[in-house]
Amino acid sequence: MSNFRQILKEIGEFDLFQKLLVIALCIPGMFSGFDTISQVFIGMSFPHHCNTDWILKRGPNMTEEEQQNLTLPVNEDGSFESCKMFTPVEWNLETIEASGINSTTGCSDGWHYETPKGASSILTEFHLVCDKSRFIEISQSVNMAGIFFGVLVFGTISDRFGRRRAILLSLLLQVLFGLAVALSPNIYAYIVFKFFCGVSGSAIMISLSVLAIEWTIPLRAATCTTLLMTSYCMGLMALSGIAYSIQNWRILQLVLVGPLVLVLGVFYCFIPESACWLISQGRKEEALKVLQRAAQANGRTVTEDLLDSLEIEDSPHTGNILNIFRIPYLRKRVLIMSVTWFASSFLYYGLSFNVGSFGVNIYLTQFIFGVAEFPANFISLILIQYLGRRISQAGFLMFGGVACLIILAIPKVLPVAITIIAVLGNFGAAASFSIAYVYSAELYPTVVRSNGVGLNSMCARVAGVLSPLVRLLEVFHDTIPMLVYGIIPIVAGGLCLLLPETLNVELEDHPELKKPTTGYKLKRHTSDQRI
Repeated sequence: MSNFRQILKEIGEFDLFQKLLVIALCIPGMFSGFDTISQVFIGMSFPHHCNTDWILKRGPNMTEEEQQNLTLPVNEDGSFESCKMFTPVEWNLETIEASGINSTTGCSDGWHYETPKGASSILTEFHLVCDKSRFIEISQSVNMAGIFFGVLVFGTISDRFGRRRAILLSLLLQVLFGLAVALSPNIYAYIVFKFFCGVSGSAIMISLSVLAIEWTIPLRAATCTTLLMTSYCMGLMALSGIAYSIQNWRILQLVLVGPLVLVLGVFYCFIPESACWLISQGRKEEALKVLQRAAQANGRTVTEDLLDSLEIEDSPHTGNILNIFRIPYLRKRVLIMSVTWFASSFLYYGLSFNVGSFGVNIYLTQFIFGVAEFPANFISLILIQYLGRRISQAGFLMFGGVACLIILAIPKVLPVAITIIAVLGNFGAAASFSIAYVYSAELYPTVVRSNGVGLNSMCARVAGVLSPLVRLLEVFHDTIPMLVYGIIPIVAGGLCLLLPETLNVELEDHPELKKPTTGYKLKRHTSDQRI
């Protein structure tokens, strides 16, 4: 949008105001991954077996090992069954030791969990084991379903009511429902609250990135988005340390959500609205106030000539998703980018939710995943400036997909090798996600930008819903999940090559998305729009 670019040149394209804004936006960016990825620790699995304290009535002084030998069946590998026990009998201890018990039953009296002192998870507290073990995957998918719904809702809120209000509302709801999660009385309430956490948390990164991009020039847009994604990585690294230090899931949830109260207060007082959005809505006075604030922070003076040249009509028009599908070239872009976001999310969460299955300490693995995203974001930033958005997006998707296929060829007795390849796959997924935020925002006109990026992100959340459920296909063959995680990104990478390049291209505005008398212009420029 070259007219607004002219205004940015006068007030400062990327000076103190924009730098402080990006730094401020990075703060909630650190918390954005907590709600989703913390599920790895909040739902952590611990060794468990049936509660067989019934036999202590026959022999109260027996050791734990003796109790288990008499009451628990043994698997082929020599370990005790976790979901079966020998049927309780009314025999005396001597008879049980001499004859043994042949019949088995389910865990009728609950379970014993082998947890570190003070540690707990929703699995141990709500007994999500054996016939209830799938509730972990279900809760993850429901959280992603909430994100799916939230992206649809908050995309509209952002385009209709502004980027600032969307951010503040999402932070408020994240605080309220995050606290409710920590107080959940049962797994059903937990799942409901996690759904609404997903609804509110979905808007944070999208609204943050759109606001940052609309306050700067295209050359700096990728830098802003990368910094936001880097703050997300820092959050993941911090999450590993916090979860290791606080292994009680309720306290952990409170610690992860509590600081957002302060963030919400600071943002309410200081976060600005997007001047670009205000202009597109015909709100001239508000736009001028925000522009003057930015110019003052940058040590610039907004001349009366520039302010007078900003002519805004009184018939603002808000775009919607139907506008995108009405125009052929936008329809093509949104469909391909939706597949791209789906594949990036599918790959990312497919690996992230499986960190406990690679054979290495879960806290260390999650920390390494977070560390790997740092170079992923910065390398992707460098490559998209030299190779362009399209080639970089396609390349990282294919790289991540191939990594998943390589994991299938590595024997399970080599957990370190599997973890290294998984980290490389996560590297590709993180880089692809980072590029997608930049690329998508540059592909859509201003009045439908949040709706377009929101629709793409909605498809990513569909992938988030399906990704945990794909692990259930292990019952047919243990290679199926990783095979699916690998093939989809490779296909999506090929489709990316059909998109246009947006490197060093102005943010666009499409005249068909505006009413004839709608919009803004600078008096000295009569037609400066790009299709």
